[in-house]
Order: sequence, then structure tokens, then C-alpha cells
Amino acid sequence: MLVLGHSQVEALLELDALIDALAPAMADLSAGRASAPDRVAALVPERDAFLAAMPGRVPSAGVLMSKLVSLFPHNAGTALPTHQALIVVFDPATGEPAALLDGTAVTAWRTGACSALSARLLAREEATVLAIVGTGVQARSHALAMCRVRPIRQIRVAGRDPAKAAALAGELSSLLDAEVRPAADYADAIAGADIVAAATHCLEPVVRRAWLAPGTHVTSVGFNPAGRELDDATIADALVCVESRQAALAPFPTGSNDLLTPIRDGVITAGHVHAELGELVAGTRPGRTSPEQLTVYKSVGVAVQDAVAAALVVDAARERAIGVEIAMA
Repeated sequence: MLVLGHSQVEALLELDALIDALAPAMADLSAGRASAPDRVAALVPERDAFLAAMPGRVPSAGVLMSKLVSLFPHNAGTALPTHQALIVVFDPATGEPAALLDGTAVTAWRTGACSALSARLLAREEATVLAIVGTGVQARSHALAMCRVRPIRQIRVAGRDPAKAAALAGELSSLLDAEVRPAADYADAIAGADIVAAATHCLEPVVRRAWLAPGTHVTSVGFNPAGRELDDATIADALVCVESRQAALAPFPTGSNDLLTPIRDGVITAGHVHAELGELVAGTRPGRTSPEQLTVYKSVGVAVQDAVAAALVVDAARERAIGVEIAMA
């Protein structure tokens, strides 16, 4: 069995290839060709946390795998990431375990890549201003991924800690051909932005309708079991898209409070979810219909994303003879 660590996974996972590979995988999921059962989670209520199992199969990518991922929101601001994961890849013909790899890097990059796919499908072609809401690993991956699909010229970074926002802005300035600056607050970052990428563990909404310009595309990947990232008015006014209706509307703790709460309160119904990304890819549902339309992609993460990323990593590792082979028998 091939074993790959975090730094190896990061070196092997090519962002452009991942964004491209996610499109057919999401189409497979929406069409029922891929298998991604509902997540099961063991709760750790004293830490507002859980450990989830996410198996997935994508026949078109020739991959069968399962991810174990822990989400501990209180790790934010410590040396440990909020999301930590392992992925096991199996031979789809025999069921034999074929690879064990770090899933923490995969989770960060596949999440940002799928948000970038949503921007490719829904954001205006001329989008040049990006607001990054959050300062963690996901904020970084989203900034890098968004610049692959739209001609971003300005990035504003906002977070609870101004020092972290400034540090991330400085790092991104060295990596990207764009003007990057820390924002005074969330409203300052979002005002006039063409794309808003939220990746936080907030309790109260950090994206509010009053701050959004006409035609903005919003991506939201954050999770807090007691909170949400988007206010009711943003959800109610937007064309809302998800990876999977079943996953996004699943009961606590795996579904999205950004959707479940306004449904519970009668602000919207489940039918307000317009489309899955795979339906947009396949053309079975329309996307943006006007330059002024507000669009939202709400992500909860699905296993086919991890499967595609893991397949790319393992294929690249075998081609380049990277990793350690161990015998399980």
C-alpha cells in the first residue's frame, strides 16, 4: 500500500487539474453515476466537534475511497487545523487497500477548487475583485483557486484578527499577480466585490445582503454547529446552488445551517435551492441569467470531491515514484 504524507500530497496535487476534474465528477454525482452516501458522524459535543466518515466512488475517475475527517472548530487560532483527515484508496476492481494519504491537504484544496468551479459556472466573466472572509487554510486555498478561473486584480482579506488578515494578505501578495490588502472589517472587504469567498467558523453571519453589490457571486464553505455565514436576506435573494441537495439539506450536524435555519424559520423552502453544481455542468439547469443576479454556492463537502483529488494524487505519486510502499499482510 502506498503511503503519502501532507507535504507530498500538497506537492502532487495540481490545482488547475483538480478544478477541471471536479466538473465531470459533480456531473456524475448529480446524474446518479457516482456514489456518495450520507456522511455518518460521531459527535464530540463538549468540543462542538465531530468525526465523520465519507465513502465515495467515482467510476469515471476509476476511484473508490473513504475519508475520515474530524472537525474541531475550537482548533481555530491554534497550531492544529480545524479539519484533519485521512483517506484510504481502494482498488475498485478487487477492494484491496491501495493507498493511505493525508486528507487534511486534500480537504483544503478540493474545497477551494470546487468553489472555484462554482465561480467558473456562476460568477461574471469580468469579475476582478475578490473578497476573502476568513484567514485560515481554506481562505488561502480559495484565494489561490479563484485566481485560476477569473481575472482577479484585487483581493481584500478580512478576519476577526487584523494581524492574521494582514499576514495572509502579505503571503498572497507574494504568490499572486494581484493587489492584495487587509480590509478594515467584513463590510469593507465585501463592498463592491465581484466574488465573496467565506471560510470561517463564525457564530453570526459574516456576509450580509446589505453589503453585497449587484451581480456578486458568494461562496460559503464555513461550518459552526451553532452559527452560520450568510444572513437570511442573502439566501432569500440569491440563486442558490449546492454540491448535493441531499447533503446540504441533511439533518444536523452534516447539513448546512445557512439553509436549514431559514427553511426552519419559513424564510425559504427546500425548493429555493436552484441547482446542484453537476446540473450546471451538464446543462440540465440554468445558471446566472443576468449580470445583476446574486448567486450563492453553499458547500458542505461531498466525498466525490475527495475521491477525484485522491485519484490525481495517487496517479501522480506512482508516475513520479513518490511515497512509501508498505505491506499490510
